[in-house]
Amino acid sequence: MSARLPVGVIGTGALGRHHARHLATLEGVDLVGVADTDPVAGERVATEVGTRYFADADDLLARVRAVSVAVPTSVHQAVGRQALGRGVAVLMEKPLTATLEEADDLVALAEAEALPLAVGHIERFNRAVRAAGPFLDGPRFAEAERVAPFTVRGTDVPVVLDLMIHDLDLVLHLFGGREASEVRAVGVPVLSPHVDIANAWVEFGGGAVANVTTSRLGLKRERKLRLVQPSGYFSLDLAAGTGVYFRLRKGWTPGGGTALEEAVEMVPLEAPEGDALRMELEAFVGAVRGEGRVAVSGAEGRAALALALRVTEAVRRFHAA
Repeated sequence: MSARLPVGVIGTGALGRHHARHLATLEGVDLVGVADTDPVAGERVATEVGTRYFADADDLLARVRAVSVAVPTSVHQAVGRQALGRGVAVLMEKPLTATLEEADDLVALAEAEALPLAVGHIERFNRAVRAAGPFLDGPRFAEAERVAPFTVRGTDVPVVLDLMIHDLDLVLHLFGGREASEVRAVGVPVLSPHVDIANAWVEFGGGAVANVTTSRLGLKRERKLRLVQPSGYFSLDLAAGTGVYFRLRKGWTPGGGTALEEAVEMVPLEAPEGDALRMELEAFVGAVRGEGRVAVSGAEGRAALALALRVTEAVRRFHAA
């Protein structure tokens, strides 16, 4: 049996706590410790998951082969560079960094050190998205809606970088990595100094289009994704992990039959249950062990960031007009 992989977590806030909780129980993994500049938060999480607290992240990095980073976006580059420079693979919570220059720096460093650099775009592991996968065949239109209640966490950045970036990454992934040819967007700040609700219309090469709306002003959480391709239509409830695929029945010709059911087949979408964060961490650990590639690479994280920043700039231009 192979040795347990020594890993750590840097950042023990709302997200880092859950990373530590899962890593503490993953098979073949040894959670060596957690690091945080806040000793109260760090000690609390360390005690919860039965590991050691490190006040100095460098002391933790000297003892691990991989680390999950869940610190504020403003220090993603610094912490990522610190880890990669010590020869430690990194799973960075989204967004990869605050700027494209910082993202390019981390991607280049990971490549130079031949280390896995993964980005935590967790919706790639959503049950509904996984269930739709076998039926996807060149979607051309996507409509995403994401609504969350207002919280203080995340309001240091616009809602585009806080929440919409999840759907922008999904769109890029589902459209096969096409580059956006045009971006139009509107948005307004309401309860924070930054934009709290935004809508983006994104056109891609090959005629694909995405309409994405995100708000952190809702009374409850909602995450919907609708996809259209030549062979049918997907309606996905990302919050519930469920979905339906409507497709034309084989052999049907326009004008044939009188009932909708004679022309259209409704396919319930199902995939095995599984905690998305745990699956994300399992994929990362597997990549570090050389058992596959990371689910979302540094380059893909950089692409999602680039599109999110284009949306943010489009919102700025809208207000400046």
